[in-house]
Amino acid sequence: MMASSDPSSPSAPTPDAHFLDPGRHQEVFPRPGLALLVGTRKGAWILRPDESRGTWATEGPVFLGNIVHHFVLDPRDRRTLLIAARAGHLGPTVFQSRDGGRSWREATRPPAFPKAGPGERERSVDQVFFLAPGHDSEPDVWWAGSAPEGLFRSEDAGLSWESVAGWNEHPNYALWTENPDEQGTPDGSPLHSIQIDPRDARHMFLATSGGGVFESTDQGADWRPLNQGVEANFLPDPYPEIGQDTHCLQLHPAAPHILYQQSHCGIYRLDQPAERWVRIGDQMPRDVGDIGFPIGLHPRDPDTAWVFPMDGTDVWPRTSPGGRPAVYRTRDGGKSWERQDAGLPPEQAWLTVKRQCMAVDGQDPVGVYFGTTNGDVWASRDEGGSWRCIAPHLPHVFSVETADFAA
Repeated sequence: MMASSDPSSPSAPTPDAHFLDPGRHQEVFPRPGLALLVGTRKGAWILRPDESRGTWATEGPVFLGNIVHHFVLDPRDRRTLLIAARAGHLGPTVFQSRDGGRSWREATRPPAFPKAGPGERERSVDQVFFLAPGHDSEPDVWWAGSAPEGLFRSEDAGLSWESVAGWNEHPNYALWTENPDEQGTPDGSPLHSIQIDPRDARHMFLATSGGGVFESTDQGADWRPLNQGVEANFLPDPYPEIGQDTHCLQLHPAAPHILYQQSHCGIYRLDQPAERWVRIGDQMPRDVGDIGFPIGLHPRDPDTAWVFPMDGTDVWPRTSPGGRPAVYRTRDGGKSWERQDAGLPPEQAWLTVKRQCMAVDGQDPVGVYFGTTNGDVWASRDEGGSWRCIAPHLPHVFSVETADFAA
């Protein structure tokens, strides 16, 4: 594949960036409209529906054999794609496409911690785990979270990254993050959720698996914990200021004062300016519980959300309770929940859905999607009323995101 020779083309290489072939792959042809972006342990795929969302075509893979933690389309230009990957001998890095996935460039300066000073612990990025487009007022700004818990910013659409000192060098960083020498989150503790208030680019939230939720009102220059009311029953103090294991944090796009989180210890909602989270998962069936990893929000209704509960008892098998998978939906802000399992296997289906593996589209009715560690992607085109597997037998799924490509 060759990059465009037109210097004005968004896919043209810049002097400090090199064009690359994304390994063994099938050609990806940009097309307008809805798509699913799927990151897996062995590469990335794009799923495209027909007009009714009844039939889906699978395109890819790209970067076959590489671990893809997150695969995201920039909703501001609807053409730029970023992939957070662990790419063999390259290690943790970011790949960028300006032409909808037809050609790719690797970041010239991937996310990296600053060098340690005298007496400080040396840190290195093990995984680039999460990608978030910046505020609408800041084209080409992106944010990235890593494991261990690092925060990074790019101002050139992912080709070069700077460490965010307000988090990575915060005086409380060691207190707020998981000690790498202690037994903690499998594969390390990531900074996995970055949410930006659409009303104010300075107002941000992030979440980690070793500290919980944090808020900034100065675009990341300083942070404060935001964990009141969230249980951490694995600690001596079950309601500490920090130390919660947040699995997924979502800010509602139509009502950005409302946040939802799926935590290690339940499902919660916060309506700012309140400071205390409410455990809305208490209303889930007791034999199912409110433990899980992802959470999806209806794009227009702030009281509608979907979760995928998993067994968090005893040894934490992290599979569908009783081997009977189901999505649960609330339409009243968590006061009640309904089981949605039509089309899913009725028994002996021990599915696991990771924190970045549930997504919703903006259509009417809303489409809801999730991917599993056994490599299947499931879809509902009626807001969870019925389900069908639209992409079986992919590798272990790490992320599912919806995308709306420009014409």
